[in-house]
Amino acid sequence: MTDKQLGRIENAITTHSNPSELRITDMRLAVVAANYDYPILRIDTNQGVYGLGEVRDAGHASNALQFKSMLVGQNPCNVDMIFRTIKRFGNWGREGGGVSGIEIALMDLIGKVYGVPCYQLLGGKHRDKVRLYGDTPTPDDPTPEDFVAAVLGRRDRGLTWIKFDLRPSLFETGDSPLIGNDAKYDFAYEEGRPFKAPMHGRGVKLTDATIERAAHVVGEVRQAVGPNVQICVDHFGEGYLTSDEVIRLGKALEKFDLAWMEDPVSRFDIPGHKKIADALLTPIAAGEDLYLRDGFREAIRTRAFDIVHPDLLTSGGLMETKRISDDAEEEGIPTALHCAGSPIGFMANIHTAAAISSFLACEHHGLDLPFWESLVTGLEPNYMADGYVTVPDKPGLGIDLNLEAIEANLRTPGTMFLPTDEWNTPKLGFWRPDDRWPE
Repeated sequence: MTDKQLGRIENAITTHSNPSELRITDMRLAVVAANYDYPILRIDTNQGVYGLGEVRDAGHASNALQFKSMLVGQNPCNVDMIFRTIKRFGNWGREGGGVSGIEIALMDLIGKVYGVPCYQLLGGKHRDKVRLYGDTPTPDDPTPEDFVAAVLGRRDRGLTWIKFDLRPSLFETGDSPLIGNDAKYDFAYEEGRPFKAPMHGRGVKLTDATIERAAHVVGEVRQAVGPNVQICVDHFGEGYLTSDEVIRLGKALEKFDLAWMEDPVSRFDIPGHKKIADALLTPIAAGEDLYLRDGFREAIRTRAFDIVHPDLLTSGGLMETKRISDDAEEEGIPTALHCAGSPIGFMANIHTAAAISSFLACEHHGLDLPFWESLVTGLEPNYMADGYVTVPDKPGLGIDLNLEAIEANLRTPGTMFLPTDEWNTPKLGFWRPDDRWPE
């Protein structure tokens, strides 16, 4: 190859920085007040390019900032090495949000550096459009008519896959719909004030009347939307119904062709999930609080879930969630994605969904927030036309921050991306200032 030909090749490569000399210089956050607060994460570099991520909804900025001393000075392009180092210190639920949010920001940054969309970093895409499913808030007055109205409101926005909550406590037919739980609530304290906290792990039974009323609600919703809209239910007993009670309820709902029943028992009760999945024709979707491939391994191996349902802001970010879906696909299990975050976490899901071959649908939990779309630039005006999102071809996540909108919706005014120098020194107790990773 001649020098002239080599020069043409080099000129054809778009690098928005000098990757080998790239170094992380800072990490800052801005917490947006929402239905669940959004801790938005920004990783800065010595070359001006930055990456955007997000700690999981209702998580804490400190879940990410605790890793800052380990990141500063590192090359963000070494995302797998960084991820393998910090993932040991995350955990299930919101405790996985720091590790996951950092991974998302690094992937966004790398995409910008090399001028490619994040889905390309996952091996390319299987689809140009990603199907959404809409979460539906529980009606204040939970009558069948109110459930129908809420679901139809989502359908009217173009969604063809809709989820609604089916809590047993909503179907009271007397003093208590739950046998063995007459009080229905434990009393706890928050900031010195007593409040009612739902009881968990009490082996509660449902009455026949409660099951009949739940089936009536689902039947009314199915009749209203027709057979061509996918519907699924959530929050109908996670944590306090036994697997046998979930099976009783599930059998009463089978005739309505639900796309899935979600998180029917405790997240840690993998044998309970398997018992339910084996007993019902309705698919069981679960996994939104599980962390890393390790968290999903038993459920996939034993086929305890019919659908794996990771939240990539807990499960480990884009690459790890892609690995989880690949593991599941090996066992014939498809993937849906749980998402209750800002447009940053949402677009991370869209890129990941594009790269998953056995993908079903991705949640949108921000449909009732009037400012949700304004938090970023880069979303198309009608970004969810017909219930699908077109996968962007812009570098990284394909969006950027709208600082004015973020500042207007901060949880605490005046705290947008403030310096975090107090986190420059180790806080985790396992890292010495003179320790360095190999260059």
